[in-house]
Amino acid sequence: MLEEFKNAFNRPNNAHVQLIMINVVIYLFLVIAFVLTTVAKSEAIFGYIHDVFAIPPLAVDFIKRPWTLITYAFAHDWTGILHILFNMLALYWFGKLFIEYLGNDKLIAVYVLGALAGGVLYLLIFNSIPYFHERSDFPGMVGASAAVYAVMVATATLLPDYTFFLLFFGPVRIKYIVLVYIVISFIGSVGYNAGGNIAHLGGALIGFIYTRQLQVGVNWGGWITAVLDGIKSLFSPKPKVKVTYRSTTKEAPKKSRSASTASQAEIDAILDKISDKGYESLTKEEKEKLFNASKKQ
Repeated sequence: MLEEFKNAFNRPNNAHVQLIMINVVIYLFLVIAFVLTTVAKSEAIFGYIHDVFAIPPLAVDFIKRPWTLITYAFAHDWTGILHILFNMLALYWFGKLFIEYLGNDKLIAVYVLGALAGGVLYLLIFNSIPYFHERSDFPGMVGASAAVYAVMVATATLLPDYTFFLLFFGPVRIKYIVLVYIVISFIGSVGYNAGGNIAHLGGALIGFIYTRQLQVGVNWGGWITAVLDGIKSLFSPKPKVKVTYRSTTKEAPKKSRSASTASQAEIDAILDKISDKGYESLTKEEKEKLFNASKKQ
């Protein structure tokens, strides 16, 4: 099972599945922790574990646990199996479509941006509006919904007329599916799950802005990709140092290959880059190499 899990996680063009796996693993961890601490009559220990992930509503508590601005978006309450189920289904459907057009890196970026935007709006509302401040007597918020809303809205902004076939409803354009979700969250912003619904709206807003900015050539999530690439490089094997020397004898000049041509290995690398990051991530030289290779087919 572990080998199957690793293979599924490491497949290319698979960021939506990777995010789902992370969410499910953390959910199972919290479930196991809840059961064990309950049996041991050590509920306080579970409360501490839950607080490591949950983002509190009040700033005075948040400044003691600032990492929860991101961890809350990878955890779900142990009793909320339907919560994580619907979140992960939406992430799979919309995330898979998003990756087809914009690649892995941008999906992860919009997910993280959605989590951050949802958490920031949640904190702002509960610490600045008396109505919500008076209702802040709960331990904190968990759930991937804000991040998933960002993915959904980003996808619907990119492909508003793309159609999903829904049980009992038939073909429905995704812009209408997303609109229904947003309206429900807006209504729920004064309900029992006000904090969660406010975070949904923050995620939805950043999802829209993110895609609109991409369409004019601005990538708001570039810093997230750079940070993750830097972390990956720390764990990547370092290439062996090659020692070279320059000959003192003159050699006949060799005919160099044009920078616009490429070997099959280079073309494969370019195609892998498109799969991971989208066509727009290619440099001018890479696009030229790909174009010239296509003419030879």
